Amino acid sequence: MRIDFTPLFRSRFVKIAKRTDKWKGNTENIQRKVLSKLLKKGASTEYGKANGFDKILESDDIYESYTSGVPLVSYEDIRPLVMRMINGERDLLWPGFCRDYAQSSGTSGGKSKFIPVTADSLSGNHYRGGEDAVAHYMRNNPGSKIFSGKGFILGGSFSNTLGIKEGRVHVGDLSATLINRITPLAEIVRVPDKKTALMPDWDRKLPALVEKAGGEYVTNISGVPSWFLTVLRNILKESGKESLKDVWPGLEVFFHGGISFEPYREEYQSITKGLDMKYVETYNASEGFFAVQNDPLDNSMLLIIDRDVFYEFIPENEPDAKPVPAWKTEPGKIYELVVTSSNGLWRYRLGDTVRVIQTDPVKIKIAGRTGAFINAFGEELMDDNAEKGVARASKETGAFIKNFTAAPVYPKKGEKGRHQWLIEWDKEPADLQDFAKALDSALCDLNSDYDAKRKGSIFLGEPEIISAREGLFDDWLRSQGSHKLGGQRKVPRLSNSREIIDCLLKMNRI
Repeated sequence: MRIDFTPLFRSRFVKIAKRTDKWKGNTENIQRKVLSKLLKKGASTEYGKANGFDKILESDDIYESYTSGVPLVSYEDIRPLVMRMINGERDLLWPGFCRDYAQSSGTSGGKSKFIPVTADSLSGNHYRGGEDAVAHYMRNNPGSKIFSGKGFILGGSFSNTLGIKEGRVHVGDLSATLINRITPLAEIVRVPDKKTALMPDWDRKLPALVEKAGGEYVTNISGVPSWFLTVLRNILKESGKESLKDVWPGLEVFFHGGISFEPYREEYQSITKGLDMKYVETYNASEGFFAVQNDPLDNSMLLIIDRDVFYEFIPENEPDAKPVPAWKTEPGKIYELVVTSSNGLWRYRLGDTVRVIQTDPVKIKIAGRTGAFINAFGEELMDDNAEKGVARASKETGAFIKNFTAAPVYPKKGEKGRHQWLIEWDKEPADLQDFAKALDSALCDLNSDYDAKRKGSIFLGEPEIISAREGLFDDWLRSQGSHKLGGQRKVPRLSNSREIIDCLLKMNRI
């Protein structure tokens, strides 16, 4: 007989969710307290001393003193300090020694970013954010039996691309750190075991996941939609079933994030027929757990304002505008997100943009990135990666490119997702397939997240190259009302939607 432990935990989790009812009218007060707490912790660090945190704490208005005296930074500004931390130095961005770093792509200054994941950020933010997701779900679903079985958490792995000699330091996917550092008690209610979850080789890991999870009673799953779809398809294939209802009859919720769920919704509905599935979106980045969907009828997310993150918002398309705090945001506007957090990030520009849906309390939707990108499968391919990759592939194949754009092709039944590149040539390569292979290889070298998704073509297929007719891109620009060709207006190199490329492909057949 299966025992349901949900009633034992329900009151605790519902209480956690209900604390957010008191946020209305209190955003400023809560966020100012968070900022003061972070500055007190950071005052003894090298960064805190250099930026006068002690004096800021003594001022009449800590927020105004902080934002006027401490600069906005991008990752490249703090990369030297982070590398010193990775090599064992203490008290640089956050007190003490930091042993964990989340590897993430997305900058032009290097293949990867390495975001500090301090013990304080794990206990005060990342794990608390996950707790919030479960809490709001349980509050909204009083009939849930989520603790009658296990949670299937799909994670990444560690790597040592830096050749780190400090044995205490771990670098890898954020999910690997979260799984590695989680309390041993959690192992009772999650699958797979830690050893399997952290396997680096997906060719070995995928069948191991199918074997471990397929035989368990799973009630909830957590991860990136694209990654999980591949695993779930393999579980169905191995079991000979058409719906996950016949594998896990108690499956009830998918906690997802990282990329947009919409392109995958129809496929998930197809493989969960017969189940009353719920979907909860989260905003859990390498830099912090920022927001969670707290209302099943509203697909915006509640900004988590009391979990060791202080937020600022830069109005989109206003690069010289002064950032505003959460309590001064305006509904409907898109902002670039800036965070100060317990992982030692001080006024850090993520590169993410969010649309503020409501302001008291603040609810948001992820709008995109500040630059061109494709992140349909968790690959975080950036404009700079694309330019360098195309240049290298052209050199290797003797091709010359006039213009290009790329967008994702989302997976359909039985097909893998891929990137589709539409290229107008000055000199076409002798073999488009050779160009595709060269481009793929270059992007793997330039972008660690792309490389991870391309391993064994498990999650992301080889890029598809389509030749554009002469003058296609100029024709498209003219159709958009641009008469100043040759640099004044450009076709976006990368797009996370197919709106532009589908229009171009249609024009390409004319």
